[in-house]
Amino acid sequence: MPNITLSIPEELMKKMKLFREIKWSEIARRAIEQRVNDLAEIEKIASKSKLTPRDAEEIGKKIKRASALRFNAHSS
Repeated sequence: MPNITLSIPEELMKKMKLFREIKWSEIARRAIEQRVNDLAEIEKIASKSKLTPRDAEEIGKKIKRASALRFNAHSS
């Protein structure tokens, strides 16, 4: 099996050392695998989409605006 090297902040490493029984490489491998599977599923859905990149960008902007408004309403 190939190996990879990860750089993590020193503070995170200190926290991880508190849980020496955890196999952190297994946690990282599962997280990477899940992310790759999620991205593959997104690609599969997107390949069937009739939206143009411009359409997708517009929808993204609208979602961000609506989220910001909702967040600001709850923060007040």
